[in-house]
Amino acid sequence: MRLDQLQERLGDAVEIEWKAFMLRPQPEERTQEKFVNYTQSWLRPAEMEPLASFVPWATENPAPSHSLPALVAGKIVESINPELAGSYHRALLKAYFTDNRTISADAVYRSIADETGIDVAAFDDELATNRDVHVNQVIDDHNEALAAGINAVPTVLMAGSFPVPGAQDVATYERLVTKIAER
Repeated sequence: MRLDQLQERLGDAVEIEWKAFMLRPQPEERTQEKFVNYTQSWLRPAEMEPLASFVPWATENPAPSHSLPALVAGKIVESINPELAGSYHRALLKAYFTDNRTISADAVYRSIADETGIDVAAFDDELATNRDVHVNQVIDDHNEALAAGINAVPTVLMAGSFPVPGAQDVATYERLVTKIAER
């Protein structure tokens, strides 16, 4: 949300490129109760981000098993419909943080693709034929982030080498972009 605002304010001075970062690289078993309790921590960023809607898990939907499936789905969308990649990314975030949907489930990330206007048959074909390519893209993004010293989300990498961890307000991002542009 804030990065979209920043891009609106600064135009071509800002290019947003989403990269994959796996918070849970491997499937992880945890109780529903433990996961629901964990999602209470979403209330802090909800207070800081008025344009985002973070809703602690309040459905019977199981917790996502791990990060990889949704990130692979995002790479598939970048491949087959790059113009819809940003919309799909935001829809995945909304599905998880607001609607409490299990975005690691095939049916869910495919449904989100359909809801976003993506040709699900093309999505399924790309998943079936090039899944390993997209898994490797996610792993490469993740390793690139680790090599740059990134170990948390959100982290914004400015000018390709200056990591800004944590959610910052738009004015802070704007000051940083301006300073970098001056150099």
